[in-house]
Amino acid sequence: MIDTTGEAFNAARIYRDAVPGVISVRSTFGNQVAGGSGFVLNDDGQIVTNAHVISDGEGEDRVPAKEVFVEFYDGNILPAEILGFDPFADVGLLKIDPEGFDLTPLELADSEKVVTGQPIAIIGSPFGEDHSLSTGVVSQTNRSVRSLTDFQIEGAIQTDASINPGNSGGPMLDGQGRVIGISQQIRGGSGASDGVGFGVPSNAIKYSLKQLDEDGKAKYAYIGVSTQPLYPQLAEKLGIKASSGALVAEVIPGGPADDAGIKGGNDRITFQGAVFDTGGDVIVSIDGQRIEKAEDLGRIVGQLEPGETVGLGVIRDGKEITVKVKLEERPTAVTAP
Repeated sequence: MIDTTGEAFNAARIYRDAVPGVISVRSTFGNQVAGGSGFVLNDDGQIVTNAHVISDGEGEDRVPAKEVFVEFYDGNILPAEILGFDPFADVGLLKIDPEGFDLTPLELADSEKVVTGQPIAIIGSPFGEDHSLSTGVVSQTNRSVRSLTDFQIEGAIQTDASINPGNSGGPMLDGQGRVIGISQQIRGGSGASDGVGFGVPSNAIKYSLKQLDEDGKAKYAYIGVSTQPLYPQLAEKLGIKASSGALVAEVIPGGPADDAGIKGGNDRITFQGAVFDTGGDVIVSIDGQRIEKAEDLGRIVGQLEPGETVGLGVIRDGKEITVKVKLEERPTAVTAP
């Protein structure tokens, strides 16, 4: 295989260089023990894993594990402190005392540069089998996958590399051994790897870690709509003068979009085998950034700060207007109308 730099993909070399920085995680919740994986972020002893590996519960009631231990490739086991966890991106931040240990931090890559077809290596502890290696390719980028909240993780990396229970939080590595994401979930009917796995992208991890390191909590902006994708044939069918955008299907009562007067769908049609809520606004831009896909709306809003006011480019009654919306802090759960 050839990676995106044009160099031969050497899984053995990647594993040799990266495995000292990969850890297995054991979290205790009363009488239960959960397992997962993670990697060393820096020489200060900070470690990245999934939030669902080190916390449990639903919504606002999610609580940290009572104890967390991490095991290194050389067999050393150390207690870890939970610095924070982010249920929206499913990212957790731990810290160990690094004194007396020669740590091997792994570098976070730029996930915007990840391309479909590039080879990747995944290290983790599937079914408790510590520091196992699997390889594959990036099957697709920019997927939307479930988080630990009512919101999606945008920009997720899909792979055919084997991911199983216990891989969660382990690094997904490019040809240079840099972390492009962390294993987050599998999709299939068997409960094990069916060749469709997903990872939280490294850029989402960076955004999350910056906040977790500051105050142990991650905050995201919220606009309060559910949308469906607009594409050229559907636009022609609906008589909308735009080739792409986000059809506003529903507006969450009392949310920022509702307060700004954004209108949801009031009719429903079936077109090309899919059901669409129509008659509402169509969002085509945010502060001048065009919405090419419906998921772009969540991705762009997720990069903004609660309290910011943005200008939504909206097509309403055949005309494009600008609607000012003041973003709020994203809740873990929403109540649809």
